[in-house]
Amino acid sequence: MEELLLDNPVIASVKDEDGVDAVLRAECPVVFLLFGSVLTLPSLVERLTAGGKTVLVNVDMVEGLAAKDVAAEFVRARTGAAGVLSSKAAIVKAARAQGLLGVHRFFLVDSFSYRSLGKQIAHSRPDYVEILPGCVPRVIGWLREDVDVPIIAGGLVCDKDDVVAALGAGATAIASSNADVWAM
Repeated sequence: MEELLLDNPVIASVKDEDGVDAVLRAECPVVFLLFGSVLTLPSLVERLTAGGKTVLVNVDMVEGLAAKDVAAEFVRARTGAAGVLSSKAAIVKAARAQGLLGVHRFFLVDSFSYRSLGKQIAHSRPDYVEILPGCVPRVIGWLREDVDVPIIAGGLVCDKDDVVAALGAGATAIASSNADVWAM
């Protein structure tokens, strides 16, 4: 995935069927799948991977999956996804144990959530950290100094200025559900 992000640092975050159709027409090679159920997930991932996309599944948003290690096992055994993203350290750690890429999502709403980030990363050992909102370059800069894990800026990345600012602050990639951002 690292090589794909070097060539195109914009990750398409897909929230519905219309988003799947749009991303299949877009140049974004990496997709964060943010919807589905245990019944629809395998076919959604298959459709996206058949379209040449590298797919990571947000297991926190898949209906029917519990916040347990078995969620990562399900993704590995039943889909062709390259990895998972989750806000739960145990699930990210389980994904890595399953041989999947692990993206640990953090919602940084205050200094307390920022200070707890290091402990969580030490537990999950993710391949990537996604911070939300991703439109705060100052925080991306702080994080870049504090952690040695590549950073994905996601949430509220609305336009080219946000993309440029986040990348300039040290983010490795940008995740956005805005199809206009995918075309940058």
